[in-house]
This record gives sequence, structure tokens and C-alpha cells, in this order.
Amino acid sequence: MILLVVLALAATGFLAGRARALKTAGGDPRDLHSLPGYHGQMVLLFTAVPALLLMAGWVLIQPAVIERNAAAVLTPADIPSGSSAALVMSDVRRIAGGLDALAAREGLSEAGVAALGADSGGLRDRLGAVGVALGGEVGPGVFEAANLYRTETRGGRTAMTVAVALTALGGLFLSLRRIRPDLRARNVSESFVLALLIGSSLIAVLTTVGIIASLLFESLNFFRLYPIKDFLLSLTWNPQFRGGSELGIWPLLWGTLYVSLIALLVATPIGLMIAIYLSEYASKRTRTIVKPAIEILAGIPTIVYGLFALVTVGPMLRDYFAQPLGLGSSSSSVMTAGLVMGIMVIPFVSSLSDDIINAVPQSLRDGSLGLGATPSETIKQVVLPAALPGVVGAILLAASRAIGETMIVVMGAGAAAKLSLNPFEAMTTVTVKIVSQLTGDTEFASPETLVAFALGLTLFTITLALNIFALYIVRKYREQYE
Repeated sequence: MILLVVLALAATGFLAGRARALKTAGGDPRDLHSLPGYHGQMVLLFTAVPALLLMAGWVLIQPAVIERNAAAVLTPADIPSGSSAALVMSDVRRIAGGLDALAAREGLSEAGVAALGADSGGLRDRLGAVGVALGGEVGPGVFEAANLYRTETRGGRTAMTVAVALTALGGLFLSLRRIRPDLRARNVSESFVLALLIGSSLIAVLTTVGIIASLLFESLNFFRLYPIKDFLLSLTWNPQFRGGSELGIWPLLWGTLYVSLIALLVATPIGLMIAIYLSEYASKRTRTIVKPAIEILAGIPTIVYGLFALVTVGPMLRDYFAQPLGLGSSSSSVMTAGLVMGIMVIPFVSSLSDDIINAVPQSLRDGSLGLGATPSETIKQVVLPAALPGVVGAILLAASRAIGETMIVVMGAGAAAKLSLNPFEAMTTVTVKIVSQLTGDTEFASPETLVAFALGLTLFTITLALNIFALYIVRKYREQYE
């Protein structure tokens, strides 16, 4: 609702800014330094942008502040043995939502809500009636934290609404007061938009920095608990949440690279041949039909590919190849995931390579044909070498996509971490284990959970190395054709 109010005020400011600009010029826009629309745009920006930035910051900061305040109320006695503060805070959030639902359902006042904590067993039953299921009774400390969480959340929302509305109104009136005939509204408006564009760019950069920092800091916490030597050199992956874990990365890294290699062996030749056909041989009508049909593959959800691997490809490979050759009896295998993943990344290779081949200057083709080369020789000796940097980039983009895939591997390759050359055995990848280590109620103080961040940092390093290699290839070969 507050978002709609801000947008309505911004639209009103645009109309009011145009009207005021014309009024100050006596109705003649020629007396204005900038067009009336720029005055309206200036008022719109100063009304909407500060208010929306304040709202976004408030929404991001408020939950962290309220959760910290609620956690400060809890005592060690409120945390059952075998549980953790994170799990108790999860109950606190659910109880707070249940208290809101009870207050709305039964018309309770704040005093009535506070009185609910006197009967912990009855409170649990009443919370269950509004869909909040709890395993035990609600202790007084947990109830106090939940009620504080609820009241501060409600108060924070009210304060945010007032602050955002006042910011929007303040920006509206202050920008309207600035309007006069000699105001350089176009310059002000364009400078404001330029600042927004720079801010958007910084968001992307800072997000990348934040991702790297979060991975790095949590990985350092992991290596304080688990030796980095064992993580990098051990050939066994066997996490045990009760201690005695072996967290060697090589079985996961091997599975990741094996599946990705099979996917690239499928996608690269097929995608490249599709791109050559569409750009060099297909008619315009064929191209307009075939290229969108191929790109549909990129829009299919990965869970659908996973089901295809589980139901169709896996059993087919098992029955027709693995069992007759004595290589395995499971429908979950590296080959299953690799083949299906290769089909999935075909559009990444074909579409990008097609665009790159089409960008090769026609003069190169004409010169080759004029010297007597055949069309196929022209493609092999002129077009493909000229397009090689872009084609390599497309292949490495497909490789990055394959390395980061999770769902197809879960349903097609299984979850066994092992080192094997047999493509018909079940294996797993780094991304699958990241998900499994962070799934469920986990304690972030254990190496078995923190290892997910070390795995993520390793995956990030691999993809970064691929991107650097692609940049090297592009720079090395581009100079020969400029």
C-alpha cells in the first residue's frame, strides 16, 4: 500500500511540476530554460526515489534489528539441550506470527495478547488452531521474545509508513518550490538519472563483492575447524554430524567435472553444427522456425529435465548399455545426467555461436569464395577461425552453466561421492552437496555445515578460472582478425 501511495504521489508530482513550470512562465513554455516535462520529471524523481530508497533500506535493516532485540531476551535456560539459538529463534518468529493471527481472530488487545503467556500449554493449543505447530510448550522467555518480536515488527511497519510518506511529501514540496523559469530542470533531471544508473552499476558490483566476502569469511571459519590440507588432499567424502567427518573435495570435484565434460561433449558439436547450418546454409524461413524452436530448450525448467533423466534416459541407458556391458545396474549415473544436461545447454552453444558467426564480415566470405574456395572450405578456414573467440566464449558459458546445475544431477546422477571412471555409476557434484549440507535444521558452528561455503568458494574459483581462460582466448585470437 505504501508503495502505491509513493507512486501516486510521484505521478501527482509530475503533473504538478509541469503545471507549475508553465504557470511561472506565464503559460509560454518558450520562457522556460527546460521543457515543462523535465520539470515534471524532476519533481517525480525527487518524490519517488528518496522514499523508495528509504523503504528498501528499512525493509532490509528492520528484521535484523528486531531479531537481535528478540534474541537478547532469551536466556540459556530457554534453549533446550540438543537445540540451538537459531532453532529457538525460528520458533519465536512462528509464535509471533501466530500471536498476530490470534489477535486478529479473537479481537485481542495488547494486554490480552500479553496475558496469553500465563498458560503455555493452552497457548500451544490455541496457536495450533491458527496453523502454528509446536513440538512443546511455550516457555515464558520464548513467549516474551515472540511478543517483543511481534510488537516491534508492527511498530516498525507503522514507523516505516510514516517515514516513507513524509519523505515523499517532503521531496514533492521541496522540488515544487525550486521550479522557476530559469531553473535548469533538464540538467538536474539528467544528473539524477545518471546517479541512478551509477548506483545500479554499484549494486551489481557490491553484490558480487558481498557474495565473495560471505563465501570467504565462512570458509575461513570452516578451515579453523577442519584442516585445509585434509579438505584439499583427502579422497574421501563422508560427513558425520556427530564427529569424525572426512570432507575431502576430490570426489565431488571429480563428479562435477565428469558430468560437465559429458554434457559439453554432447552440446558442443551439436550446438556448433546447428549454428553453422542456421547461419550459412538454412533459408530465412527455416531459420525463423528452427532457431526459436531450439531456444525453447533453454526455457524448460531444470526439474523437467531431471524428471526426463529419471524416468526415460536413466532406465534406457541401464537396460540397453550398462547391464548388457556389465558396467552397472543403476538408472542413476554420470552418463544419464551428462546426456540430459548436454541437451539442456545446446541452446547456449547454438544460439550464441549463431550470432557470433553471423557477425563475421561478409567481405571475408566473399574474398574466400572469390579465390576459388568452396562454401565448406570457406566455413572451415575463414568463418570459424574468425568466430573462434566468440565460439570459445559460448562453450565456456555452457560449461559454467553445466558446472552449476543441481536438479538434473540430483535426479539423474544420484548422490554418491566417489572417484570412478565408470560413466554408468552413480556420482554427485559440488552443487548437490552444498544443498544437502545446508538442508534441514543445521547448526552453523559445525564443520559439516560450514563446508558448504568452502565448496561454494571452490566452485566460484573454477568458474572464475574458466572466465579468465575465455578472456585470454578472445584477446589472443581477436587481434588476427581486426
